Amino acid sequence: MSTIQLTSSQKRVLTALVNLAENADRPVSGRKIAEAIDRNPGTVRNRMQSLRDLRLVEGVPGPSGGYVPTDGAYETLGVERMDGAETTPVSVDGDSVEGVNVEEIDLSSVANPELCRAELVIRGSIEPIEAGDHVTVGPTPATGLRLSGTVDATEVDGNTLLLRVDGMETPAADAADTADAANASAAD
Repeated sequence: MSTIQLTSSQKRVLTALVNLAENADRPVSGRKIAEAIDRNPGTVRNRMQSLRDLRLVEGVPGPSGGYVPTDGAYETLGVERMDGAETTPVSVDGDSVEGVNVEEIDLSSVANPELCRAELVIRGSIEPIEAGDHVTVGPTPATGLRLSGTVDATEVDGNTLLLRVDGMETPAADAADTADAANASAAD
């Protein structure tokens, strides 16, 4: 883990860059980063200078230029690159949200349906998702889990959703296969 200590402003800008860069086929513009974190583009340019000095971002000049996070950026933030990762789709009110992928799902209080919450760490811009939206995530690649609920809040770093869970399901065929395998094992 890196020992670089970032200010909250630097971390917010760097996190937004990493999130936006995941699905971008070109460098991310300072304007797009500023929009994602609701800041002035000049503020983003100033933070980018210090992040370049720390070798966490590379600037790409020109009309199609912008910023690209370095390996050090991922290390400093403690996140992995999602290059080649399988996707877990996200939809809002039944409409697919393009350019996002679920990195992590943390569940709490699953034994009590009234209190069940999920923290979803998203890669890509969650700008189109707001508190009160009904979100469905999944199916996840490994288990086929599909999770749905209402967004309680979005984190200021731009990549975390807090969800009040109203449904969780896995494919019935997989559950039946698992039960059959357990029964066969018990019969042996």
